[in-house]
Amino acid sequence: MNATPRILRLVVPLVLLALPGCATMAPSHDDAQWAATAPVEPTAAPVADGSIYHDNQNMELFVDPRAHRVGDILTVVLQESTQASKKASTSTSKTDKNSFEAPVLLGKTATLNGNPASISLNGDRSFAGDGSSSQSNQLSGQITVTVAQRLSNGNLVVRGEKWLTINQGKELIRISGIVRPQDINPDNSVSSSRVADARIAYTGRGSLADANTQGWLTRFFNSKWMPF
Repeated sequence: MNATPRILRLVVPLVLLALPGCATMAPSHDDAQWAATAPVEPTAAPVADGSIYHDNQNMELFVDPRAHRVGDILTVVLQESTQASKKASTSTSKTDKNSFEAPVLLGKTATLNGNPASISLNGDRSFAGDGSSSQSNQLSGQITVTVAQRLSNGNLVVRGEKWLTINQGKELIRISGIVRPQDINPDNSVSSSRVADARIAYTGRGSLADANTQGWLTRFFNSKWMPF
């Protein structure tokens, strides 16, 4: 009996159930979570006490071009480079030799077909395994983000994205994390290696991205859910 139709009846419903989840993985262009953060407006008008400077006014005697307030703009220089390699090698061997002399019965050596009934056991086992793995990734460029929050210790929570529409595809770069004001350069830039709890995503959509993506049926047969 051919089991192929039965397998297909089992596989197809599982794949159809997985399709909505795959569709939600595509990034949305209008994601409010990644929208630029606007500066915080004063909640109340300053009290008319004759003073020129008030804390809740957007006025600074000495202007620092580096980002330090909610809504300020900061340029993150992407300098990501990772390399990983692993190699393992195993070799084992074992040899066993056992022999039993022919027993002596009534002063005579026991024989079998005219030969001494001695027994010898020999065993030889060996195993050799070798494996290696290597991976490298590199990402460079720049992306300008906004300060979404200023923490109590002065650190800045930054978040932003960049969309590039090129021919028939769209490229998306997103980054979020925490930056120390001391790590911001005088030109209002910071290296991505100085961003704590960094979340960096580089993805694409369009015909070029689709051409480099396996079909849903191929992804299923290459997934852990394939029982064969």
